[in-house]
Amino acid sequence: MSHTIVKKEKLLNRVRRIRGQIESVERALDSEEGCSIVLQRIAAARGAMNSLMSDVLEEHVKTHVLTSKARANVVAADELIEVVRTYLK
Repeated sequence: MSHTIVKKEKLLNRVRRIRGQIESVERALDSEEGCSIVLQRIAAARGAMNSLMSDVLEEHVKTHVLTSKARANVVAADELIEVVRTYLK
């Protein structure tokens, strides 16, 4: 069973909080808040997204990369590299 399924509710709750933070950015822009407030809200949303990414990535490595057979490790490592490359773009 995938770690994202096991921790589904926890992950969905975090995504919902991130959605709220993004909506807060939208409201700040819509109400023409100062740029420092908008930047602070963007930074908070980015931090929350980075934290979510970090947690899922950590569990992916622990669950799929470290516990796989040698051949599967290559596939899992390639998947991980692709995810990190996409994330860093």
